[in-house]
Amino acid sequence: MREVTVSRFVPRSPPTLARMLTPEAMVEYEGSFEVRDVQDRTDGTFVTVGGRGVEFVLRFEETDDGLRYEQAGQAGPFDAMETAVTVDADSDGSTVTARSSVSLGLPLPSLTDRVAAWKRRGELERALDAVVEDC
Repeated sequence: MREVTVSRFVPRSPPTLARMLTPEAMVEYEGSFEVRDVQDRTDGTFVTVGGRGVEFVLRFEETDDGLRYEQAGQAGPFDAMETAVTVDADSDGSTVTARSSVSLGLPLPSLTDRVAAWKRRGELERALDAVVEDC
């Protein structure tokens, strides 16, 4: 697995950002897939996403400082993917950090997982840039 981390300063308070960073919003902010269905259950929020001929489920859960999500099940572009988005108070706003681990589960993981991490970094940068724009 490869890990990538992206951070941005956002001129909003942590509670304001926590209200913005919903599971549906994170999928939309990343921009790679569309939300197709949302199910709130006792073990998390399950968001079915799809695009470009693929459909899979992400399981989201709230944390004390943000949210965490992962690809649920075997269907999806990754062998494994998990992401934590944290919001920390900063002077005159907050720092939002997205940290994701990805693996494609393919031969030559040193190469294939590096490519997956590169793509994932782009998604996270796009997501946090969109958060900043929304503020």
